[in-house]
Amino acid sequence: MPSPSVTPVPDRRASSASPLMLCAAAWFVPGAGHLLQGRTEKAVVFFVVLVGLFTIGLGFGGRLFPFRAAEPLVFLAAAAEWVLGLPRLVAALGGFGAGDVVRVTYEYGNTFLIAAGLLNALVVLDVYDLAIGRRS
Repeated sequence: MPSPSVTPVPDRRASSASPLMLCAAAWFVPGAGHLLQGRTEKAVVFFVVLVGLFTIGLGFGGRLFPFRAAEPLVFLAAAAEWVLGLPRLVAALGGFGAGDVVRVTYEYGNTFLIAAGLLNALVVLDVYDLAIGRRS
């Protein structure tokens, strides 16, 4: 018996935007890249979780690190935080994230802030993979 031919079904969720534009949107607003690709559930989950992690980090007294080339670990922490995009910008402009070093939860706060940015980097990579068809 001959095997039935399999025809690919076009992905109705695919976006006509370029992969780089989708990645820029995903970087700037967590979940926006998935939203533009029609993956609303994933977009909402990523937005809520990443902004939640960032907010918890600020609530724990974490510090928004400045870019200081003389201090490599501070520089890397700042780069990780800035991968979150708009939430990091809003927090900086709002005067949040001064860091309360004597607070018991200070280091936990820093960890939450940095982890939120690093997780958003993975979300941006997922958006790119979906946009170029590497994943579906």
